[in-house]
Amino acid sequence: MNFNDFTQRLGQVDARGLGIELAALVACVVLAWVATRWFGRDQPKDSIWFGERTFDGLLFPLLALVFAELARRLVSGYQPVLVLRIGVSVFLSLAVIRLFARVMRAVFPASNLVRLLERTISWLAWMAAILWIVGLLPPVLAELDGITLAFGKTSVSLQTIIQGVLSAGLVLVIALWIAATIEKRILREAVTDLSMRKVASNAVRAILLLVGLLFALSAVGVDLTALSVLGGALGVGLGFGLQKLAANYVSGFVILLERSIRIGDNVKVDTFEGRITDIKTRYTLIRAGNGREAMPNESLITSRVENLSMADRKFNITTSIVVGYDSDVAQVQSILCAAAKAQARVMTDPEPVTYLASFAPDGLEFTLNFWVADPDKGKDNVRSAINIAILEGLRSAGVDIPYPQRVLRVESLPPGVSATREAAV
Repeated sequence: MNFNDFTQRLGQVDARGLGIELAALVACVVLAWVATRWFGRDQPKDSIWFGERTFDGLLFPLLALVFAELARRLVSGYQPVLVLRIGVSVFLSLAVIRLFARVMRAVFPASNLVRLLERTISWLAWMAAILWIVGLLPPVLAELDGITLAFGKTSVSLQTIIQGVLSAGLVLVIALWIAATIEKRILREAVTDLSMRKVASNAVRAILLLVGLLFALSAVGVDLTALSVLGGALGVGLGFGLQKLAANYVSGFVILLERSIRIGDNVKVDTFEGRITDIKTRYTLIRAGNGREAMPNESLITSRVENLSMADRKFNITTSIVVGYDSDVAQVQSILCAAAKAQARVMTDPEPVTYLASFAPDGLEFTLNFWVADPDKGKDNVRSAINIAILEGLRSAGVDIPYPQRVLRVESLPPGVSATREAAV
């Protein structure tokens, strides 16, 4: 339909025909809403089909599109159709927007680029719908087909490039959707280990994206045999400039497959210590108590890594204090253990234990050892609370906490010689 056909149909629409089309369109929307509500009961809010409010997912515009197209075909046998044609284009654009938006949010929930992509897809979809409604889409496509770009000896029209980009985008989004569905519905139930689930998820996503990209390139007429040159260039690049990137990716899969470290473990890499929150194919997120995170996978392979949670999830924390030499050792040990046991995060098995560590110059040095099962909630906070309780307990019991003692000695020298001061411990 061109623009003249649109104006002709617009002139043929009467009040009775318009009422019939509006009633059919409302019926299509109501049927789609009822069916979506019926199938969407007890569905999760992150569902791509139903969304957070059942009708803001993909299923509602798809059902409305199917019903509107059936109604358009039925009504077009009796009268000119305009409203239902507009409804079909609107529902088609809405379905495309919902598909891209819901899939990208499910796959990349924390990405700021997703909203920009949603707005871009929305503008393109609504512009295409408006052009199709008024009959200007075929002339626009014809003009785009007449604009060619030369790549060496090959000329490609702008329409072919746009169609290729859209086809590739649609295929890749569907591949991401399938990968997210497999991870959510199959891998979470079949694979209990987080690391192995991550390996399977990354492998499935990479394979589906590769297959989808090959299908998209083949659909727009790209010769896949030409990719062999690209593969050779990529191999050379990996051997030189991208070897670090390749090493990190390979290290990521080795870490996930070996399961030497897992999500939730507390590790120490050189001087960096923290809890593993996620393992990516290129880097591993290790979150320290001060908020720092991210560590390349290659460092976890080549550097010394101390896994503090591999064999035992319990985490040991120590604190020390010095009391006077005339203090009762048993009483001090009791006060220190009681201060640790009073904290809810401190484990009772094994229970806190206190040792007389050494005879310090200023007094008796005691060391308190206790264990927590949740080091990700912080270590300094529980150590601080226990130190405060120890200080209050020792003061209440009258136990002396000595200050460092130093003796300053000044020697007298003969007249004419400058005095020297010597500090003796």
